[in-house]
Amino acid sequence: MASTTDLRTGNVIRYQGELYEVTEWQHVSPGNWRAFVRLKLKSLKTGKVIEDRVRAGSELDIVRLEIIPVQFLYRDGNDYVFMDTGTFEQTMLTSDQVGETSNYIPENMEVGLVYDGTKFLRIDVPTFVNLKVVQAEEQMRGNTATDLSKTVKLETGATVGVPNFIKEGDVIRIDTRTGLYVDRVKEIG
Repeated sequence: MASTTDLRTGNVIRYQGELYEVTEWQHVSPGNWRAFVRLKLKSLKTGKVIEDRVRAGSELDIVRLEIIPVQFLYRDGNDYVFMDTGTFEQTMLTSDQVGETSNYIPENMEVGLVYDGTKFLRIDVPTFVNLKVVQAEEQMRGNTATDLSKTVKLETGATVGVPNFIKEGDVIRIDTRTGLYVDRVKEIG
């Protein structure tokens, strides 16, 4: 067991029976009172953020996670097939296990499968991904005085709101934390 002195931002701890990532922590020593550590924790299961405090020096269960680099190969019905880039072993995950991340992983993309020992937890995707627009409405002409936006369909099947100048075939950058459009990627050529 580790104590609060071993705590770092980014650590994963088992707290109240669940796994949480430490997003912020602060050691507080208020005068004549006992010192404590203020924690801001993000649940790995639900994504919910909680705040709590523990006595300074308390024992914490810091969990070591294993991240296996894999490549997303293809979708087979409701299953997603990934290949370990080191051993070439294939892993199948259900659509429930993949969840919202399926909106951000096109075929052949490299991601990380995160495990707590032998139990699968989540898929680590990059913060920003570039995805191709496969379906977009035509741009409305003439009305340039207002910010117009439209919804487009991406190569992963996800839909996202974009500015009106985005057209079919463009590659756009998406923030995977929010699912929002960031900018259009310039073609190199």
